[in-house]
Amino acid sequence: MTKTALITGVTGQDGSYLAELLLNQGYLVHGLIRRSSSFNTERLSPIYKDPHDAGACLRLHYGDLTDAICLRRLLDQISPDEVYHLAAQSHVRVSFDMPIYTADVTGIGTLRLLEAIRDFQNSTGRTIRFYQASSSEMFGKVVETPQSETTPFHPRSPYAVSKVYAYWTTVNYREAYDIHASNGILFNHESPRRGETFVTRKITRAVGRIQQGLQEKLHLGNLEARRDWGFAGDYVSAMWQMLQQDQPDDYVIATGQSHSVREFLELAFRRVDLNWQDHVVFDARYVRPSEVDLLQGDSSKAQEQLNWQPTVGFVELVNMMVDHDLQLARRERALEQYDSSTTSQPTTNQASVDDLPPSRNVA
Repeated sequence: MTKTALITGVTGQDGSYLAELLLNQGYLVHGLIRRSSSFNTERLSPIYKDPHDAGACLRLHYGDLTDAICLRRLLDQISPDEVYHLAAQSHVRVSFDMPIYTADVTGIGTLRLLEAIRDFQNSTGRTIRFYQASSSEMFGKVVETPQSETTPFHPRSPYAVSKVYAYWTTVNYREAYDIHASNGILFNHESPRRGETFVTRKITRAVGRIQQGLQEKLHLGNLEARRDWGFAGDYVSAMWQMLQQDQPDDYVIATGQSHSVREFLELAFRRVDLNWQDHVVFDARYVRPSEVDLLQGDSSKAQEQLNWQPTVGFVELVNMMVDHDLQLARRERALEQYDSSTTSQPTTNQASVDDLPPSRNVA
């Protein structure tokens, strides 16, 4: 029988990769998105079909983690077999500026969703398997390296504190109500779909724009922070594998290697034959009030029990992101040149959309 899955945060980096994976597995996929006056579904464009079309297996629903009634009603509407909870206020630096919102969405939002699942199961007798997107940021001020499932948490940001709350809430609902609920403690995972305010994508976007003459400087904070960076496409497969296990559990997902922001910079600029030191400027605004110096994960449990392995290495990941963003910068430059050439010529008619080069219509 066709399985049905609900993904919160479906429009994000992980949500889009996970939706692709589940569709390829034959799932009917439902995604929760927040209402906005502008579209934020670019990452889903390659896999989205109009729900009126035959064979459309991805459905989107408006909702919010702050609305418990909406979450409960949605479970009744779609009756999912699996729920992948990826939605959160996920920017660590922003969480210092918006700590209450972060706690409400990232922490209490998880509780609202688990309560909705508990009530649904009690009312219908149907079981739902639940995945919680936990974070390596929970380890914070680490006491041992590498970090595993038994490493104590010492969160160093409102985001990390909220994720710790969500982690233990998931464990509690597993133990108290026998819900098939698993935590995936994912270390940093990146891709060309990463949001542009996160440091890795901020770097690769800047590299492309600098190489194309669209930007001169890149402003960054702490360059010595070390992270365990993997490929998001690899990591979503681990999410799915967790919910295929007979017993729920918690797993660290990581590459086992740690690299500094400075190393990421060097590789990214080297990809386009530039020296990063000629373009990077320190900006204290991007330094966190309390920093996490080193994260490096031990995913041996996932490798043994889930048969999971990362397939994309650090250098390959950086090159993949730079190559993608270099193409974006080239399109951006071509568009600027086109706009400049058309505005410099007197004309009585505005160009129509059909007159514009194909790059204009690329999201």
